[in-house]
Amino acid sequence: QNNDFLRNTVHRHEPPVTAQPIHILVENEEVVVVDKPSSLPVHPCGRFRHNTVIFILGKEHALQELHTIHRLDRMTSGVLMFAKTLEVSKKIDEQVRERQLEKEYVCRVVGEFPEHEVVCQEPILVVSYKVGVCRVDPKGKFCKTTFQRLSYNGRTSVVKCLPQTGRTHQIRVHLQYLGHPIVNDPIYNMEAWGPERGKGGKIDKTDEELLKALVEEHRSKQSLDILGISEEDVDVDLGAENKDCGNSRDCMKDTEDSESHSVAAHPLNSDSHLEMLEKTKELGSCENRGGEKGSERDPLCLECKMSRRDPSPQELVMYLHALRYKGAQFEYCSKMPQWAMEDWEE
Repeated sequence: QNNDFLRNTVHRHEPPVTAQPIHILVENEEVVVVDKPSSLPVHPCGRFRHNTVIFILGKEHALQELHTIHRLDRMTSGVLMFAKTLEVSKKIDEQVRERQLEKEYVCRVVGEFPEHEVVCQEPILVVSYKVGVCRVDPKGKFCKTTFQRLSYNGRTSVVKCLPQTGRTHQIRVHLQYLGHPIVNDPIYNMEAWGPERGKGGKIDKTDEELLKALVEEHRSKQSLDILGISEEDVDVDLGAENKDCGNSRDCMKDTEDSESHSVAAHPLNSDSHLEMLEKTKELGSCENRGGEKGSERDPLCLECKMSRRDPSPQELVMYLHALRYKGAQFEYCSKMPQWAMEDWEE
């Protein structure tokens, strides 16, 4: 009725992320280029609100109204570009759509990768937007990735990756198909894929069985947060989630998929958005799981009843890094990560 006062308290649990800072590589009148840490999504999606690159840049660096040019997987680190104006966004986005943007990644994979150049052109299909899983499938989209080994230490190899297309999880899925998954990939180097771990596309499970096996494997390790899902997400029918995946589809697009150019014309951060997130935090964002003083506990919330260990810093890093992005009139590079050095020891 008129004059009634309604108040809605938002109660959220955000998955843990790394404490590594976001380093700004370049900032000028046209672009902001950062070195994104692993485990941070680019923008608010799914269960992530405050722990995102967009929100942190706005809150800690006062960088507002940024336009995404390309995206990275949440677990992928490295060069990430934002445009400051719509004109710049459209100009670079045209290069992205015309595939004029050169992308170079580096990763550390299982085993001895071949010394010669390897080209993989297997099509990739999205299995689940909610969990974030893809696989090689003839019905998938065309993909092409070129690989070149940089070093081998007797157990693992450092590999340079040059994706010519930008499909979801393209590098990770192609490496799995080749039998050399990324060493600490929390999805594509798991026992749930079978004894061959998906090599050659051999998966002796239906998509639904695969998803359940992946979830159960992470649940047994108390590492569901690494997948960015909660116990409530697990309770839904994962086999039917593709029909209506809500925000999960947006979060899944947070990938190497540089062809997701439709978002470039829309700023993903604004003063009003930051204000909304700040109010959300004040009204009940539950970030403290241990029940310590100051935390809020909702009797209807499954996450509040759960007690999980904190992930180690190593679990929040995946050995895949966007090293260089080059366009018609620009080139941005980051430093080689420590795990990619020849003298690095596990």
